[in-house]
Amino acid sequence: MPQMHLPIFPAEATEINHLLGFARKGETIYYFNGQMPIFSHNEDDLKSFRLITSQLVENGNASQMEIVRAFGISKISVIRSVKLYRAEGAEGFFKPRKRRSSAVLTPEIINTIQESLDEGREVGLICDELNLKRDTVNKAIRDGRLRKLEKKT
Repeated sequence: MPQMHLPIFPAEATEINHLLGFARKGETIYYFNGQMPIFSHNEDDLKSFRLITSQLVENGNASQMEIVRAFGISKISVIRSVKLYRAEGAEGFFKPRKRRSSAVLTPEIINTIQESLDEGREVGLICDELNLKRDTVNKAIRDGRLRKLEKKT
């Protein structure tokens, strides 16, 4: 699996092109158009970084390759960020990621498993009966979708 390249933020001002530049002061990154600051974000705020660089590309202020060269990131990450910006706008960078729900554990199956767990049956036996993997049911228990009875000591 490829390693993600993080942007490089040197301490001194760096030119993106003849109109744009950026500088790191403390833990904040500032973007400039000439001498005028146009945006800032925390050094660790990758979502804001992707947003501003995508805006610069989309508005025609910088090319994708100028962003790649200035920050030392991969071209594909810039392409993906610009594509996201074009499709969803600024809010696309800050939405929670979509998670797939379980295709195996339908509401009916969860009810059946929960009834069996409430009767005190073991996870392994339930999984064998319903032809499910133990890891799937144990993950649902850890996530809180199922409750396992505590053993009395």
